[in-house]
Amino acid sequence: MLKLALNAVPLLSPLTGIGQYTLQLLEGLDAQKDMRIEKFYASKWSAETRLQPLPESAQIWKKWLKKWLPNSYQYARAAQQKIFSKGVAKFKPDLYHEPNYLAFEFDGPSVITVHDLSWIRYPQHHPLERVRAMNQYFEPALRRASRIITDSAFVKQEVIDVFGLSPDIIHPVYLGVESQFRPHTVKETQATLAKHGLQHQQYLLAVGTLEPRKNMGMVLQAFMAMPKAVRRQYPLVIVGMTGWHASPLEKLMSPLLAAGEIIQLGYLTRQELIHVTSSASAMVYPSLYEGFGLPPLEAMACGVPVIASNVTSLPEVVGETGLLVDPLNPDAISQAMQTMTQAPELRAAYSQQALLRSRQFNWHKCQQETIGVYRAALA
Repeated sequence: MLKLALNAVPLLSPLTGIGQYTLQLLEGLDAQKDMRIEKFYASKWSAETRLQPLPESAQIWKKWLKKWLPNSYQYARAAQQKIFSKGVAKFKPDLYHEPNYLAFEFDGPSVITVHDLSWIRYPQHHPLERVRAMNQYFEPALRRASRIITDSAFVKQEVIDVFGLSPDIIHPVYLGVESQFRPHTVKETQATLAKHGLQHQQYLLAVGTLEPRKNMGMVLQAFMAMPKAVRRQYPLVIVGMTGWHASPLEKLMSPLLAAGEIIQLGYLTRQELIHVTSSASAMVYPSLYEGFGLPPLEAMACGVPVIASNVTSLPEVVGETGLLVDPLNPDAISQAMQTMTQAPELRAAYSQQALLRSRQFNWHKCQQETIGVYRAALA
């Protein structure tokens, strides 16, 4: 019986991409009869896998600490380390898996998942406190790890290039896509679309936190370069939470929102996201830096063609089944948008190819390959 300790803090809602990764991974791990898992939830341990929204009082307290207490993260980290170590002493795990970069100190074999190195490559696109925390805690955690999982071959090479680690201990394990992401009929999605004022395959979709790294400013420039008639026929629908340094983007979006050419939906329920994704004409995802790119894969699984960056990990995911563009070239992005909206036969071909390619990625495969990394760490 393998006793595994796993940091489940990413399950505290709202779920980000790392939260989805952790949730899907645990779905497979919890089903293993020869494995017992204890999950760490920041202030307590539990054998249960559950999504836990932070109480409103805790959110207010967290914001207050950030504002008024310098180095608040370090204090919180130290407190969590004590609770983590106390649980480890009681549970006595054989192995510890950290799915979210910053592994706690642990005297034993450990696995850490590295999703990207964006705070190193693009520090200007992250809050200063996040960069400081990552720079302080990440490398020591990385060097303590017995094995390292990366979301892609691209991230594996990044870790080798930046930290000089042996490629033998780094294992690329692709993410998967939930079975609910599939082609949907108009009837299946009509209630969700009506709620948000959308029409089936009559909009472009951008999914991601509203922040600089997602390159939303370039998406807006590219969209504004399209003819007004096309913008009205195919509005840009933006799904995702408002992130760090979003004010300039919101200012740029304001006139387009007023004209109905942009529809900002914010954070959707999982079912709403599935319906909105599967009904889009195309997804626009020219991110500057990605370790994998889960939203494009989810769109592909719905038969929705993708416009994505031709850099970092996205070519590994999208392959030749979408339009890969220079993320710093708004004209190229704009032309790709027009192609997907004005060339129905080409769009249909990309749609079919995307659907087929998406089947290469599944969570069961991710779960099994992760267990293989556990075995290597324990060998």
